[in-house]
Amino acid sequence: MYKILANTIFLGKDVHFLPECHSTNDTALMLVKKNMVREGSIVICDHQTEGKGQRGNHWQSGYKLNLTFSLILEPDFMDISEQFYLNMCISNSLRKILSDYLPDLKVKWPNDLLVPNYGKIGGILIENTLSRNEWDFAVVGIGLNINQVIFDSYLASSLKKITGSDFDLEEIFRLVVTHLEQGYIQLKKGKWREIQQEYLHHLFQMDTWAEYRIGIEQITAKIVGISNEGKLRLLFEDGSIDSYGLKEISFLY
Repeated sequence: MYKILANTIFLGKDVHFLPECHSTNDTALMLVKKNMVREGSIVICDHQTEGKGQRGNHWQSGYKLNLTFSLILEPDFMDISEQFYLNMCISNSLRKILSDYLPDLKVKWPNDLLVPNYGKIGGILIENTLSRNEWDFAVVGIGLNINQVIFDSYLASSLKKITGSDFDLEEIFRLVVTHLEQGYIQLKKGKWREIQQEYLHHLFQMDTWAEYRIGIEQITAKIVGISNEGKLRLLFEDGSIDSYGLKEISFLY
């Protein structure tokens, strides 16, 4: 049972705990539509059976082994076209606190957390509710592999699988939410350049030649930045640079 947090200003002052649910994002979106939540509310469950990842992927999570929760935010101080800054802010905050346990932790564009040579330990899925192309709420779904050690995919890993230690889920939850609030306040204060610089500094394969798939073609390229819309900017061997969205490119690693 996850309690209301005492060490935050607004995030986690309203916690909706469910022993099991299909998706915390779906539940949070339903509560938003029913006006049953406010900015800072959190939906969390012990077992998420139909967790969603990017590209429509399923997020696998064992019972009472990991953290699966959703934050309700109201980033109406931003234009909807600037939403990737929220993505970078959330990614930075998670990487920062988890790097205390995993120093080699990286952010894989757009918003996965992975340790090179070990695998992915976390992911973020942001779903927005809009009115007249303006933000009502952003529902930020977060999945973190903590104590699970058996996965269907060889690309998945966890804190325990990498470190060999067990972790207290409620303690990790408290630390993570505290850092998320600090990062969100930084975003509200307009520290956007600093947020982007931190994101790029810890971006997986940044400034490194690597293999990617674009359509049916396998290419060699180097990540050189992120566009204002959040697209991945790649430098090719012929010196040209182009930008790609999530459904246009795949990492080969």
